[in-house]
Amino acid sequence: MQSDAYLALALFTVGVGVLLWFLFGGASVNRKQTLANLRRQLDKPAAAQAVSSSDRKNAGGLTASVVKAAPAPLMKTLNKLWAGAGRPENNTPERIVATMALLGLVGAAAGVLIARQVQPPLGLLMGVGVAALAFFYPMVRLHSAGATRKEAIKRQLPDTLDQMSIAVNAGLGFDAAMMRVAKNGKGELASELVRTLQDIQVGQTRRAAYEDLAARTGVETLHRFVRSIIQAEAYGIALSDVLQTQADELRLERRQYAERKAMEIPVKVVFPLILFIMPAMFIVVMGPGVIGIIHAFGGMG
Repeated sequence: MQSDAYLALALFTVGVGVLLWFLFGGASVNRKQTLANLRRQLDKPAAAQAVSSSDRKNAGGLTASVVKAAPAPLMKTLNKLWAGAGRPENNTPERIVATMALLGLVGAAAGVLIARQVQPPLGLLMGVGVAALAFFYPMVRLHSAGATRKEAIKRQLPDTLDQMSIAVNAGLGFDAAMMRVAKNGKGELASELVRTLQDIQVGQTRRAAYEDLAARTGVETLHRFVRSIIQAEAYGIALSDVLQTQADELRLERRQYAERKAMEIPVKVVFPLILFIMPAMFIVVMGPGVIGIIHAFGGMG
C-alpha cells in the first residue's frame, strides 16, 4: 500500500509537470506582437515575406521521435485543429503530439494503479477512462480553442464588412479596403485578413487566397461571404452592394441566433431549479415546521 501511495504521488507530480509544460512552456508568443509582426509584413516585398517553418519542425530529439512514430491521420487532424485555433506558436502539432504521448503514459500508469485498487470490472473501466482522458486532453483543449476563435470571428465579421463597404464606397479597391481594415482592426479576423493579403502578395491567386481564408477559419458565414465575393468578381457585380448585403444578413442572423438562445433559457433553467433551488427552498420554508413537529411529538413521548 505504501508503494502504491508513492507511485500515485510520482504520477501526480509527473502529470502536473507535463501539463504545466504544455500550458505555459515553450515559445510563448504574445498575440498582439505576432499580429503586429504580420501587419509589418504587408509593407515588405513579396520575396521578403516567405516564412520558413524550419523552426517549428526543428524539434528536440524526443519530440521528433514521437512525431515520426505518430500516425499520419492523427497528425493531419492535429494540423487541422491547429489551423482552426489560429496556429498558436506555443502549441504546435509537434508539441501537442509529444504532450499527448507523455500524458498518455502517465494516464496509463495511473489507470493501472486504479485498476489494482478498485474491484473489476469497475477498476478496469476507470483505468481505461483515465488513460483515454489523459491522452486526448491536449486535442480537446485545442478543439475548444478553435471553437472559441470561430465564435469570435463570427462576431467580428459584420463590423468588418461594414468597414470594408465604407472603404470601397470611398473609392478604394477591394484588396486595398481589406488591407486598410486589417491594419486598423484587431482580433482574430484581422489576423486572418493579414494572412490572406500575404498569400496574394507572394503569388497566390485571389480566388485561392479567399478560399484558403474560409477553409482556415471553418466559419460557415465566412464561407458564404467568400463565395459571394468570388461570384461578384466573376459576374461584375458591385462589391460595395455585396458587402452591405452580407453585413445586413449577418446581423439579422446574429439577432435571430440571440433570440433562439434567449428562448432556450427557460428550458435550461428548469432542471437546476428542480434539482437545486426548490429543495433548498423547501428546507428553508418547511424545515422549522418539521423541527417544531418533531419537538412536539418528542415532548408528548
